[in-house]
Amino acid sequence: MSGPGAFAKAAHKFVTSPRSSAQGFSNVIKLGTFCRTVVWPCLPPLLMYQYIRGVDEDKYTTEVLYYKSESKDVKAFYDNSRIGNSGHWRIQQDLETIRAAANSS
Repeated sequence: MSGPGAFAKAAHKFVTSPRSSAQGFSNVIKLGTFCRTVVWPCLPPLLMYQYIRGVDEDKYTTEVLYYKSESKDVKAFYDNSRIGNSGHWRIQQDLETIRAAANSS
């Protein structure tokens, strides 16, 4: 148990040592100001971009699957009338499996 305790002490000293001098305290304030003015404002647009890319890739994959299946039934792949994400073909399949298992017993 001395290993994790020693690690915790070292980590605590690493975090608190910059505040031990006036220069270190000033650097902590500068770093905090930099994070609030530069880093945090950049995060929401990056996260939104990643979310949109993920959704777009999923929609594109569904369209390609629909095209290659040569089916005429669009709602078999994505049903807009369903609530939330339950219109996706894979979730529809999973829900049908769950319903069949629940109704069989």
